[in-house]
Amino acid sequence: MNIRLLLVGKTEEAYLKQGIQLYSDRLSHYCKFSIAEIPELKNAKSLSREQIKTREGELILKNISTSDYLVLLDERGKMFTSVEWARDMEKKFLYSSRDITFVIGGSYGFDAAVYERADEKISLSKMTFSHQLCRVIFLEQLYRMFTIIKGEPYHHE
Repeated sequence: MNIRLLLVGKTEEAYLKQGIQLYSDRLSHYCKFSIAEIPELKNAKSLSREQIKTREGELILKNISTSDYLVLLDERGKMFTSVEWARDMEKKFLYSSRDITFVIGGSYGFDAAVYERADEKISLSKMTFSHQLCRVIFLEQLYRMFTIIKGEPYHHE
């Protein structure tokens, strides 16, 4: 099983790039992991929010295989504790051979077509984070999930 993180837009800040690299390297010990970035839209300032979401949605859907299990990181998604999420993902690993693609969208969220295609939506918090910062937070949680499944001492309760 492959795990991929699909991002709308480039990661801008050096400290975020460092965090992404740190957790990407750590994840390589547990799974085949990759990150793909969809370029930001050109002339986006001349577009409405809905037009931006529609165009980003088209690009997201072009980058998703029909066989992928698609998980959107969305503020209206299901919330888990780290342990709950690890147990939920462990079941997916055991009972499915589908590749999993997680998507962090742009600052306006997802288009309706992307929501329709999604298999699941998860939320990182009741709080709102920038889509840039979500990248590092999510990768840390993905790494934490694998250490919980493997019974390694990273997570403390």
